Amino acid sequence: MNKNTAIGIVLIAILFIWSLQNSTKRQELTQAELQRKATEIAALEKARQDSLAAIKGKSTEAGVVEMVASPGAQAMEPALAEDESAEAIEEPATLSPREIRVVTNRFAIGLNTVGAKITSIVPKTLADSLGFPELLQIPEDGALSIEFGSDEDKSREDFSQAIFSVAGMEGIDSIVVQDSASVVFEWKDKRGRTIAREYKFSKDGHSIGHETRIKGFTQKRYTLHWKGGMRETEAIPTTTTFGMNYLFSEVIFNNTYNVERQTLTNRTWLNKQGKAYWFGLRRKYIAAVINFNGASDASLAAEPITSKKNSKDQGTYALTVVDYIPDNSVISFDFSILPLRWHEIEAMGKGYEKIIVGGWEWIGADKWFVWLCGLLLKILNAFYSIIPNYGVAIILLTIFVKAVTTPLSVKQLRSTRTMMALKPELDAIRAKNRGDMRTQQQEVMALYARHGISPLSGLSGCFPMLLQMPIFIGLFVVLGRAIELREAPFFAWISDLSKTDVIWSGISIPYIMPNGIAVLPFLMVVSTWYQTKQTITDPNHRMMVWMMPAMMFVFSAVMPSGLVLYWTVSNVWGIAQFMVINRKPLTLGAGTASKAPAKVVEAKVIKEKKRKKK
Repeated sequence: MNKNTAIGIVLIAILFIWSLQNSTKRQELTQAELQRKATEIAALEKARQDSLAAIKGKSTEAGVVEMVASPGAQAMEPALAEDESAEAIEEPATLSPREIRVVTNRFAIGLNTVGAKITSIVPKTLADSLGFPELLQIPEDGALSIEFGSDEDKSREDFSQAIFSVAGMEGIDSIVVQDSASVVFEWKDKRGRTIAREYKFSKDGHSIGHETRIKGFTQKRYTLHWKGGMRETEAIPTTTTFGMNYLFSEVIFNNTYNVERQTLTNRTWLNKQGKAYWFGLRRKYIAAVINFNGASDASLAAEPITSKKNSKDQGTYALTVVDYIPDNSVISFDFSILPLRWHEIEAMGKGYEKIIVGGWEWIGADKWFVWLCGLLLKILNAFYSIIPNYGVAIILLTIFVKAVTTPLSVKQLRSTRTMMALKPELDAIRAKNRGDMRTQQQEVMALYARHGISPLSGLSGCFPMLLQMPIFIGLFVVLGRAIELREAPFFAWISDLSKTDVIWSGISIPYIMPNGIAVLPFLMVVSTWYQTKQTITDPNHRMMVWMMPAMMFVFSAVMPSGLVLYWTVSNVWGIAQFMVINRKPLTLGAGTASKAPAKVVEAKVIKEKKRKKK
């Protein structure tokens, strides 16, 4: 490895690390953190109950809820305009708020008669030490509340706080879906206007089917509000580190030609023109999307929610979806809850796998790189099916990838070794012909020809490395985001490959190992140092021997242990490969071995004397 190659590797690593600054690791929960999390869940539940009580208390004497114009509606352009004369929504006096819980094999959903909206999402596929996590950041604000309005009659009506009745559900507060089930919410007023909102469930489906059927409304557009956002199901760190962020909070949508993943700092319209297949939110291991089951003209606005778990929480977003009311007055879509397990979501054929990983469109990486990451994950799972231990599967996957790329690696090492062997003679030629570039070039080409070396050998040595980089970056991405590694043990102290392998929390290194001392990062650093020391022999470049390990230690100390395991095994393979390739002396071209450096003879630089003017 020459100086340029080493610097190239460092720059590529820095560029890749910079591009992943929106990610971070999940920390190990201590007993105190578990208690805080349990307290937080209890507080959310209390807030939801208090909110229902407050809503009930705001009813007028006639039992009619007083409607408040949605702030999001006032900012819509051009879908909704400010309405100074919006009428109160009429409701029967006998209705009161209630929640109906629907349980399937994949999730438990809370449906509230206030707004006929979703106020709880509990995915069963993400169980942790406390049970099943709540997915909505602000449950009382919920998801899929609806509003009607247009800029033609300057009116709008927000039904997010209207109380609906539930058809055929008197005295029933929970449903366990055996095959399929549906819940229908109804609203009507004295003018004969009606709204029926139906949620459809299946026993094993990822999606909730939804239809809103309306009658008697004159507005041309409708608005779906997802005000409750999406909370992180994993532990959010409370300390500052120099490492990368392995958590995610993104607005996601499929604009019919690619999947976009956005992080925002203020309210933004993301798809005001053009069509879209679905909109949604994503956290590290789960996403939820509003799916139109075809290309839709709907527009999406997203706004950051200020409510956060702590100062390190990336926060979440409130979504606003605006579209025209269909001619048949039936608004239809699916609401899908998607644990980000690649083989399941890829099989749906809607591009959901690009929620996990994307790529630059200008080089086509949104296709080939996504395919490559999917292939690597499939190979990982294939090894796991043989030996059901993801730590062993990571080791086997790393060895498999290194074996496949060995011809490229060997070519790179041999090319670098050849150029290093010729370096003394090249230096001698350059020193001897400093004042004559033409002669210098001729002698260098003659040296190459004598030893059967291509003039592009120095440059071609970088090509194998560049060809391997997508594979190694793909492994890095897959092992940092794969839901399969969540709470997956390896052996001994490594009980969760998605977290750092802390063995002693009594001592910590500020900013580097704030949670305690981990073992794998030290093993990785030692192997990186030894491999770098092997390949860099030029005394002028010895700084790289320490620079690379130091940089990797800073970042690996907070990496998921699965990633550090991969890097360590990769280093060990590289060390062994270098030893095998260099076990014999190098023989160049016509059988002449490169021995002692050629004697350097300094050439005199002859300067042309200036002629005196006559």
